Amino acid sequence: AGAREVFAIDHHEQKPHSAITGLIDQTSAAASELAVELAALAGVPLDPNTARAAYAGIVYDTGFFAYSKTGLRTFRAAHYLAEQGANPYEVYQALCENASTGSLLLQKKVLGSLELHAGGRIAAQILRKEDLTEAGARFEDAESFANAPLRAKQIAVSILVKETPEGKVRCSLRSKGTVNVSKIAQEFGGGGHVSAAGFRSAFGVEETLAQALAKVQSQLEKK
Repeated sequence: AGAREVFAIDHHEQKPHSAITGLIDQTSAAASELAVELAALAGVPLDPNTARAAYAGIVYDTGFFAYSKTGLRTFRAAHYLAEQGANPYEVYQALCENASTGSLLLQKKVLGSLELHAGGRIAAQILRKEDLTEAGARFEDAESFANAPLRAKQIAVSILVKETPEGKVRCSLRSKGTVNVSKIAQEFGGGGHVSAAGFRSAFGVEETLAQALAKVQSQLEKK
């Protein structure tokens, strides 16, 4: 059964001519940040479990307060959530120190596929479905793998093409801000943030990578 009305709370870049209604604020660092602000304005109290969940949403969306949209309002929301019972270390443990050994073995395989393009400014990685089986890992374990290449100073954009256990292909795009990867993802029917986006592909792994790489290279050449 469908809902009679949907009110969205979102901070992603919206697709052109989007019909989504609600609170859409692209300047916000996290959807949870917006939700906390709404709750405070409405005078709705938060119990510790709710505060913990909202805090997890904020740190996940901001890369633990590292991404470019992080600002004073983000820290105000986090401070308020800590006052309501959110424990930052518990959230960090749950999000960052709770992976399986299989996920480490999977990351080893994915990093082994790393190739550099555009004079070392673009990093490309591939995850194939057989990698999941061999590593004993889940598809979800690769969620953060696209971020790893950005640790290198010279790399401006990271591309990770992933194959699900069912053989479907998805592409994750990460940027240091030089390239708006959300705009690129939208061209493929996806979306996201300026610096973090993704899309589902109807093509195979190699073709998806080639198409994404061409779009990213084109944008970099304009900079």
